[in-house]
Amino acid sequence: MTVQRPGNTGQDECEQWRATRRLLNQRRDQLAAAAERLYPDVPRAGRTRLLSRPEWLPARPVELDQVQLRWTEPAPMPAISGVSPASAHLRPRAADGQRYPTYADAMAALDPPALFENRPTYRPLAASLTGITGSTHLDLTRGRYFDSMSVAEALAHELVAALPDGEAQTGMDSLPFRASVGDPCDLSRRPASVAISTLTLRRSPAGDASFLLHWRDSAKVAHAGGLYQVIPVGIFQPVAGTPESERGDLSLWRAMVREFSEELLGTPEDYTSDNGPFNYDRWDFYRRLTAARDSGKLGTWCLGLGVDPLTLVADILTVAVFDSDLFDTTFTGLVADNSEGRVIASEGKTGFSFTEQVVSRFTSGAEPMQAAGAAVLQLAWNHRALLLS
Repeated sequence: MTVQRPGNTGQDECEQWRATRRLLNQRRDQLAAAAERLYPDVPRAGRTRLLSRPEWLPARPVELDQVQLRWTEPAPMPAISGVSPASAHLRPRAADGQRYPTYADAMAALDPPALFENRPTYRPLAASLTGITGSTHLDLTRGRYFDSMSVAEALAHELVAALPDGEAQTGMDSLPFRASVGDPCDLSRRPASVAISTLTLRRSPAGDASFLLHWRDSAKVAHAGGLYQVIPVGIFQPVAGTPESERGDLSLWRAMVREFSEELLGTPEDYTSDNGPFNYDRWDFYRRLTAARDSGKLGTWCLGLGVDPLTLVADILTVAVFDSDLFDTTFTGLVADNSEGRVIASEGKTGFSFTEQVVSRFTSGAEPMQAAGAAVLQLAWNHRALLLS
């Protein structure tokens, strides 16, 4: 499988594109390892593949409410986007002979996953989570999901096309689109997206803990299919495209609660209402979890920020620590499957034991684990004394 050749017909190019995409979804873990080696001088989050910056990794967990979300208006134009000429070889020609305008357009036409909507997102621009340069903050602006996917998935497609026979490595000279992106941690250069990757810990009265994992189904999701991940995880975005929703949903906590409901309890993602923006204070699930935070039965922390080496999608790494009784009553309806994959709880309904052996299993490369999931799991283990106190 190779990058599309100019002499191919549109039908040939589309079939070749589909074949390359199938290979991508079969080899994401291997490809992430190859992508990581392209950035030898970029810092990592812990000993994982997740690319990062020193100012993105606090020395100790930061309470979630201490992360200030700063808004930039108007949204600055990125230097690189899905319509950049450097990505043309990743956008096949359709039947009319014209290339698809973006990689997301090609996905929608040729290989759409079950969940694939061009919804509004909060686009990250920069961050400082250490407090050294002043406030602990994440800078955001307005974005669209397809804009970020047109870069992220195109980068992954380009790499697998350059390694068709499973070679261990290639160089940036074979990856013109990736080379054009430049510094993978310069979020302002491209229309990036940021996911909130939350490790959910169930803390027992004895002080030990357990956690759940998620197996992401490549038939259902556009990003990171075929990999384990912590749960819940979701792109940071408003629930609707209105100015009221954009302002009201600009909250890490509100986004996390929605994901707890959707991924662990299987509730739908539709929060729209004819009566205006979604009212969180009238949502019983949100009120109960917020009250639990206020009473100390649920702790929420930020451990850092990083970038996936394969797709360059950003993840803010968070931990939610539930007292066991709160966890058990909140998730009595825990689902085995959801709209993005399977909920994995191999050691019973409360999940895997939060021990050094189990953490090492999912962070050492022994299992196909998404880089952000491995990073938050390892960092949480490093800070377990504080998180479980």
